[in-house]
Amino acid sequence: MSQFYISDTRSPSPGSRSASDSDEDLTTLPFAQPLQRSDFLAPDFTPSTYLSTLSNRHQTLEDLRSELRSRSQLLSRELLDLVNANYADFLTLGNSLRGGDEKVEGVRVGLLGFRKEVAGLEQLVRGREEEVDALVRQRRETRKKIEVGRRLVEFEERVKACEEGVAVGEGDGSESSESEEDDDDDEDGFGTSVARLRSNVVQYRLAKEVVKGLEEHPFVLAQAHRLSKVRSTILLDLSTALQQAKKAGDAGSGRVMQLMKIYADMEESGEAIKVLKTLKK
Repeated sequence: MSQFYISDTRSPSPGSRSASDSDEDLTTLPFAQPLQRSDFLAPDFTPSTYLSTLSNRHQTLEDLRSELRSRSQLLSRELLDLVNANYADFLTLGNSLRGGDEKVEGVRVGLLGFRKEVAGLEQLVRGREEEVDALVRQRRETRKKIEVGRRLVEFEERVKACEEGVAVGEGDGSESSESEEDDDDDEDGFGTSVARLRSNVVQYRLAKEVVKGLEEHPFVLAQAHRLSKVRSTILLDLSTALQQAKKAGDAGSGRVMQLMKIYADMEESGEAIKVLKTLKK
């Protein structure tokens, strides 16, 4: 029978040992260690590679086969015990799954009902959102209307102020506060003061500015004739004042420059040029 063992490296002399001595040598070899369970659990385990590592065992091939067979039987019993241990749980799981269709159907019906409720809530929320959007738009429109109304009221007040300003009697000498604004303005020999003319132009421009963008509004169109009359009156006063200052020669040169500036502020410089051309003729 073949054996795995390590032979003695020393060569005995011929006839120095008997058969009984050879048997005694075999019994003195180290006892083979049991195969380790962990050796079979290696991730890269292969039978051929594993058997090649057993060449240095002091064990016969028959003993090795017997030990491997025992190891295989032991693993088979462990596997059977494992299956038996879990078989009861497996059967219990199968029994618990019986009637699962009814439970699944119950869950499905519940989910359908929940989805229907969610859809109802979504529809309600959308309705609320549309209602809020409509209210927000209505609020914006109301604010716009309020702003337009405020501007129209202010326009009426400023047009009235313009009418009162141009209706003040020409040559009125009670303009002490306005004369303080223009100390260099000599009223002697001239008509309406430059300060009064400048104030009227400012009121006129403010009246136009407050309704900028609302020129086509019915109320503004209805008051257009009033603003046009104010413009005509102011231009007439400016024309008269410019003619008087121009005729005064050097004494009125400063007043001419002031009046030209008022024309420019009123955006009516063309009217001033017309007046000057008339005077040259």
